Amino acid sequence: MALLPILTAPDPRLKQKATPVGTVTPEVRRLMDDMLETMYVAPGIGLAAPQVGVLKRVIVLDISPEAEKRAPLRMADPELVWVSDHDATFEEGCLSVPQHYSDVARPAEIRVRYKDENNVEREMEAKGLLATCIQHEMDHLDGVLFIDHISALKRNIILRKLLKVKKTGTSAAPVA
Repeated sequence: MALLPILTAPDPRLKQKATPVGTVTPEVRRLMDDMLETMYVAPGIGLAAPQVGVLKRVIVLDISPEAEKRAPLRMADPELVWVSDHDATFEEGCLSVPQHYSDVARPAEIRVRYKDENNVEREMEAKGLLATCIQHEMDHLDGVLFIDHISALKRNIILRKLLKVKKTGTSAAPVA
């Protein structure tokens, strides 16, 4: 396994749409494993292939508490087949938008269809943090960041700070 570089906003590659995998090959499985290793080291609870510069519809996540046994999910070509009518709001952060967090409302419950690491088509229901994390990572596959769900003013402040960090190499102060 290998650690992969994580792109940070406003990198234009994060705004591109990923292409379907089709079949989960050994190369896709290796990508999933490398993404999980990268996510754990970062540390994070989810990562999408576009965040590591690969425009494929692949996400990985693990919301289990650190002290417990890991429970990674690997998903290729995920698609939402049902979303609830009611929303839940969670404070979201992102490895591609480091040190910045904001409340985002999303459907509270979902059903997602995907191919697992063995190319088996699966369907699962999720609610709470897991539903939010899946939707957050799936947004990356369409070039959408969590900051695209917040006000333009707050988004622009965050993006200006991240751009300054890239140019100067200093750290950005979080926006509350």
